[in-house]
Amino acid sequence: MVTLRTTLWLCATLAAVAPGAAAAQDGGRGKPSVPLHRLTGNGHIQLDGFVDEPAWADIDPVPLVMYSPTYGGTLTEETEIRIAYDDGYLYVSGRLFDSDLGGIRANSFVRDGFSGDDQFSVVIDSYNDHETAVAFVVNPNGARSDRAVWGDAEWTAGTRPFNSDWNAHWDAAVQRTNDGWSAEMRIPFSTLGFQNAGGEVTMGLSVYRSISRKNERHVYPDISPEYGFFGFGKPSLAQRVTLRDVNRANPIYVTPYLLGGMTQIPTLREPPDVQAAYWATTNDPTGEPGLDFRYSPSSNLSIDLTANTDFAQVEADDQQINLTRFPLFFPEKRQFFQERSATFDFATGGVTDRVFFSRRIGLDQGELVRIYGGARVVGRAGGLDFGMLNMQTAPRAGRPGENMGVLRLKQQIFNQNSSVGGIVTTRVDAYGKTNVAYGADSEVRVFGDEYLTLRWAQSFDDDVVERNPLDAGTFFAQYERRRQEGLNYSAQYRRVGPDYLPRLGFQLRNDFTLFGGSSEYSWFLGADSQLRAVTVGGTTDHYYRNSDLTPESRSYAPMLRIALKSGTFMTLTSRSSFESIRDPFRVASLRINPGEYWFHEADMSLRLSRGGLVRGELGGSAGSFYDGRRVGLRMSPALNVSRHVEIRPGYDLNRFELRGGDYLTTHLAKLGVDFSLDTHLSLSVLAQYNSAADQALVNARFRYHFREGVDLWVVYNEGYYTDRVNGRANNRDPMLPFSSGRALMVKYSHTLAL
Repeated sequence: MVTLRTTLWLCATLAAVAPGAAAAQDGGRGKPSVPLHRLTGNGHIQLDGFVDEPAWADIDPVPLVMYSPTYGGTLTEETEIRIAYDDGYLYVSGRLFDSDLGGIRANSFVRDGFSGDDQFSVVIDSYNDHETAVAFVVNPNGARSDRAVWGDAEWTAGTRPFNSDWNAHWDAAVQRTNDGWSAEMRIPFSTLGFQNAGGEVTMGLSVYRSISRKNERHVYPDISPEYGFFGFGKPSLAQRVTLRDVNRANPIYVTPYLLGGMTQIPTLREPPDVQAAYWATTNDPTGEPGLDFRYSPSSNLSIDLTANTDFAQVEADDQQINLTRFPLFFPEKRQFFQERSATFDFATGGVTDRVFFSRRIGLDQGELVRIYGGARVVGRAGGLDFGMLNMQTAPRAGRPGENMGVLRLKQQIFNQNSSVGGIVTTRVDAYGKTNVAYGADSEVRVFGDEYLTLRWAQSFDDDVVERNPLDAGTFFAQYERRRQEGLNYSAQYRRVGPDYLPRLGFQLRNDFTLFGGSSEYSWFLGADSQLRAVTVGGTTDHYYRNSDLTPESRSYAPMLRIALKSGTFMTLTSRSSFESIRDPFRVASLRINPGEYWFHEADMSLRLSRGGLVRGELGGSAGSFYDGRRVGLRMSPALNVSRHVEIRPGYDLNRFELRGGDYLTTHLAKLGVDFSLDTHLSLSVLAQYNSAADQALVNARFRYHFREGVDLWVVYNEGYYTDRVNGRANNRDPMLPFSSGRALMVKYSHTLAL
């Protein structure tokens, strides 16, 4: 069982053995490793954004190529990028010339924000594993972004291969100049994990500059867009570089925090006279400290401890309206669980299904559950990635506290893009009731761009009588070609048993066998065309019930996608679906009766260029829906009023009409406003309205960022009943109050480096 004691024991053991990591691998995809320029003597870099030190003049800029809009085309603006290092830091500088100073996109001051800005970035495969990397980005306002990359940046089965909520300690400075803008980055080696072999460190490294208004990207090394949407950031295609005598400091980061605030919840008071019932307000004040601790005893091991874990500053979930009979999936937004999340990833098919889903910890039906604390260990030794996490939650509303743990191992085999691994998750409550899930997986690069993926998992639960191992497990197999240009395809088989229940994971549906596949063919157009690429393809999925092998769901979806060189995309999809319904269910207030249904719809989406002053997506769909019809419209534009204010409205409309005369119109409206005075002070407000849930929500977050690791947050949340009469649980109750609850929280955190 993955207990806290086991986790702490592993911390001590790995701290002793991890320094003896395996030797670095050779360069990826045939690129020989090159030495980086080491700063010596008077080679000092003043981090001010001016690339004017003599040390920079001694370094040749890297050779850049155009990645988009036309691969290999002539760069329309001059770009000079230089890279160097000293004992403790990696330095990257950019002189980013621009012939149109007014055209430079600098819309955001927010950390990890993107508002169609120009960007300067470095992507570092610090472990030289050809699979994972970290990216550091800065825009012309000096706003920093960082993200973790995994899975060699491959968008497989709809999985997003990077995490933009990962944050690290590093610095950047930017200056506007008469001929464009310039930037300097300083990344401490204490932020980067790496493997040291005899004083020599090999990493993968790529850099890029994006000119947003032109959808133009300059990259190093020479990487073709045939490798996918994020091909320029693929760790396996990065330039291998060598560094010598790198000293990685091993600081201890201690982050105490103080949290205070008030929560108000309406409570129904029922005196003896039922007619006198009324709504009162229950006040729940909060005032408590907490602590986070991080220590990296070696370059390839990180230990995190947390006590009285709190996530008051996390942004609200985006509201959704469920058009299916399956549960909704909400992504993880809490930074503690986002960090190192790739290590624990164990997808079992589809976009959502996984053995470990961190939102099971500290959240129950969307409500917060107090976390007493926990520990996490993540690292690498000799090509073996390992991670262990254990968290303890408090009792809540008559439910016992729970201990939740996960252990994940993954070992590289055959080549840099192949691996085999395993996972174990445990969920044990205070009464000893236990759920355990375990599994094994393998991903093999067979040759070229051909990959074979196999995953198996099984669960054990005290409340489930598992009939046999097959019914308590899941198996997934997929063979695919991964490329952006020419032909790519996939074929998959999947079986999920009726008794498979990973309570620390996410499983959309059970008791089925799936046969599915997809194919696409893409053309990249030449320099004279306004089109960048054209793709035709389609997907098909066939679900069968395990009990009698009768079809439960089928879908066929041919697709046409057109990409313009401006960065705008248009996608046309035709979808035919079959559903065999044995139990009634509801879409909002509409009842869908048992039966067999074929329905067909057409969908169009238009994603505007992210470099335009107005960005976002527009779309619509129309067709049959079970025994009726549906029309849907959606829009999510974004507009920068100035570089200090961004407005993000959104609206989804669905109109349903069923054969029996039932009809329904649902509305999902959002309005986000982000205000940033500079890179220190920001205010973000998100208001949402969901007609299917008869509720409106407001989330406002004020942040003052004093310096790296020191932040003040003021967060306000409130919900509103939009149908105060029909939303009552009992018609005899008084009309619902206007507010369904509110909370005001103030949090101050201060990171100390010891």
